[in-house]
Amino acid sequence: MKQQKVIVFLPAFNEEESIVEVIQNIPRHFNQNVCVEVLVINDGSSDRTELLSWEAGADYVHTFPINKGLGAAVRKGLELCAANGADIGVMIDADNEYPAEQIPELIEPILMGTHDYVMGSRFLGTIKGMRWNRRLGNYCFTFLQALLLRKWIYDGQSGMRAFSRQAMIEAEIIHDYNYAQVVTLNLIRKGFRMKEIPIRYQVRKTGESFIKFKAYMTSVLPAILKEMRRPVNKVVKINRQVNGKVHPYMNRNQEQ
Repeated sequence: MKQQKVIVFLPAFNEEESIVEVIQNIPRHFNQNVCVEVLVINDGSSDRTELLSWEAGADYVHTFPINKGLGAAVRKGLELCAANGADIGVMIDADNEYPAEQIPELIEPILMGTHDYVMGSRFLGTIKGMRWNRRLGNYCFTFLQALLLRKWIYDGQSGMRAFSRQAMIEAEIIHDYNYAQVVTLNLIRKGFRMKEIPIRYQVRKTGESFIKFKAYMTSVLPAILKEMRRPVNKVVKINRQVNGKVHPYMNRNQEQ
């Protein structure tokens, strides 16, 4: 079996207090057929995030000279994962709220070939300690996504996700402030197979969340509407040869 390359990428903005622990908790040797590398997207941090990322064992660090926003950081992370040959890209927040040790469970559906896009769901797992306002906001935005997609979703704001190579390449994030809603809307509308798995939520112990209620509402809602109004090319699962090579996915408008 061909070894699968997994790149775990962490968008990080001033996360010097937590990023070392997150990187060191990422499983590297859980499967002999899986090679794991770590990429940090340093989003214009003014602290020691970049230096500590290297010291903690990151294989790649990409630094924006200024803070561009979480959506821009995730977009760059997916781009660099694909450029560096990843078969699977895993995104995990650098604030230590998400269980890095569950990455093997997160990527299993993609390794098995049953799904293309996997989200870690706190609401299927544990959410003890999550503030009521964040919980309520999550319920509302997740319900909106489910309504728009006509597909039940439990945790639309999760900061732990895995992407197949084709999902990484096809994912479009049209918003720099945040990515959570638009990337899910985009991929599912294109026909990618999504799955949620239960994960354990860990209350943030260091730093401060970038999310501010007013900014979130005024930025994310227009982005959702913009995404839903955009036409997308459906991606269909097929098994055909192009130039002598098997291409398991092809954009519908590429079919002959």
